[in-house]
Amino acid sequence: MARKKILFVSHKKTQCGVYEFGKNITDVLRDSQRYDFIRVECSSLAELRTAIELNQPIAIIYNYHPSVLPWVATKIVPRLYKNNLFSIKIPQIGIIHEGTQEIADTAAPRKIRLIFGRYKLINSLFDFYISSDPTLLLKNPAVYKTGRLVPRYHNNFSVPAKPIFGSFGFGTPNKGFEDVVRLVQQEFDEGEIRFNIPAADFGDQSGAAARQIEENCRQILTKPGINLVITHDFFDAVGVLDFLARNTVNIFLYKDMAARGVSSVIDSSLAAQRPIAISQSTMFRHVLASCPAICVKNNSLTAIINNGFEPLRKFYDEWSPANLLWDYERIVDAILLKEKRKNMPAAVWLRDSGQISEDDRTIDTSIKYDPIVLPLGAPFNRILDNSARKLYAPTIAKLWEVAPQTMARKISEANVQQAFVFDTVYRYLAEYASPRLLCVGSYEDTASFGLIKMGVSVAEIDPVQNYSLQEYVTKPNVKKESYDIIFSTSVLEHDPDDESFMRAVGSLLAPGGVAIITCDYKEDWRTGEDKPEVDVRLYTKDDLEKRLLSYVPDCVLVDRPQWGCPDPDFNYLGKYRYTFATFVIKKNK
Repeated sequence: MARKKILFVSHKKTQCGVYEFGKNITDVLRDSQRYDFIRVECSSLAELRTAIELNQPIAIIYNYHPSVLPWVATKIVPRLYKNNLFSIKIPQIGIIHEGTQEIADTAAPRKIRLIFGRYKLINSLFDFYISSDPTLLLKNPAVYKTGRLVPRYHNNFSVPAKPIFGSFGFGTPNKGFEDVVRLVQQEFDEGEIRFNIPAADFGDQSGAAARQIEENCRQILTKPGINLVITHDFFDAVGVLDFLARNTVNIFLYKDMAARGVSSVIDSSLAAQRPIAISQSTMFRHVLASCPAICVKNNSLTAIINNGFEPLRKFYDEWSPANLLWDYERIVDAILLKEKRKNMPAAVWLRDSGQISEDDRTIDTSIKYDPIVLPLGAPFNRILDNSARKLYAPTIAKLWEVAPQTMARKISEANVQQAFVFDTVYRYLAEYASPRLLCVGSYEDTASFGLIKMGVSVAEIDPVQNYSLQEYVTKPNVKKESYDIIFSTSVLEHDPDDESFMRAVGSLLAPGGVAIITCDYKEDWRTGEDKPEVDVRLYTKDDLEKRLLSYVPDCVLVDRPQWGCPDPDFNYLGKYRYTFATFVIKKNK
């Protein structure tokens, strides 16, 4: 069966990062077995029209930046036209290059309005948007995101005997090349600084800015034992990687702190698998959480070199070509399905509009926790009512200590769920030599925050942060039966398809692993009865004891449940009375 075609529209070949980004992406997308991604280079609407008529695509992706595709903003044809003129009736998807959270949150799909007898385009250029910012929160249903693309490259170069400090980039403002020279001189007496600063077709076509940077750097250099080598050749993708691979460390000290997109220089530097040192620029926000720190504000250049590539390994593994291809395929799948069902109501998920505080997630290994003393015979499968709130009060207090800003935005009576999950996960850690943990629904999950802050490694997924569980289980680098503990706080009742949710949990649990889940519960609730709008359903004893267990046949309840609750004591919005139940299962060995 012929693959359906997707046009990937970019501009004519130039020396610019946007062009290289698009080329690198489509080189990966050509391996798709689901879609035929076709890159076309267009400089006008007429050329786009020819490409559409020739290929008959089912969707178009624009490698869009106003400086390289200016005609898109002024000439792109609305979907509706009078007099049977050419129209684009398929989904149009724009890549956001200079993306920020605010831009993503306010990006609106194209709308057509009849104004004074003429059709006009209202709001934005595209129907959907793709951002390659891994830190983006997905609060806007018109916006999707991918990971970065780190090329696979084998570094055959030996680590230099004397340190070589490298950096590269176009000669545009605020790249901080001069600061690299200053930093190296502060810590080292010998070595070589290597810069590659080519001319840029957009912003420095003559190369004058690049040459001025070179002059500035040479004036700053004072130590005779440090050699400065600056080239202005434009390297192709392999040339850039060879340049980076020869260095001891690659350093990027951008000064941009304003609203900017993520910088692509990190992608190539990760591919070279050499240590990386960065400034606190917002353009490096996707790797600022490296541990040990790679930011020169938090660590010396010497320490960053000595720590090697290991602090960056997780990014290298995550941002692979295979994962990027998977990202684009699932995004196209979702957009085509959304177009097919655009007149149907969307699934409702409970989401807070607050911004996660990094202080609530910063690792602090000085924090200690003593599990609560459980009454003799108290089950893990239980109702979380007022008696549980009293029992888990010390744990709730601990969560206030480790994540105060996030806890302040929570419903006080519902915090017993996070407390139960945190305490129960912590107890089970001791059963595994090197436990692997997965939090499902991690956005603002204080149980996950508390564990991470104490130094516990937790993989986190959430539709706002990255993926749904059903998507995650299909990701190329995700191994089945690889997690010892999977936990999820008040997520299950929001998922329209709890069967596929539970089957995914079962497939990801390692033999002997446990899943710790809480959900909204009301024993006598029936389909069609009142419930919170954010819930798809409320759970009953039969749901937990029979239906959900049937989806995970290799799992059993960890104990005899106590789910009886004739008089629920949680009141939501003054109109919905229900409670919370726990569902703790273990996979057979």
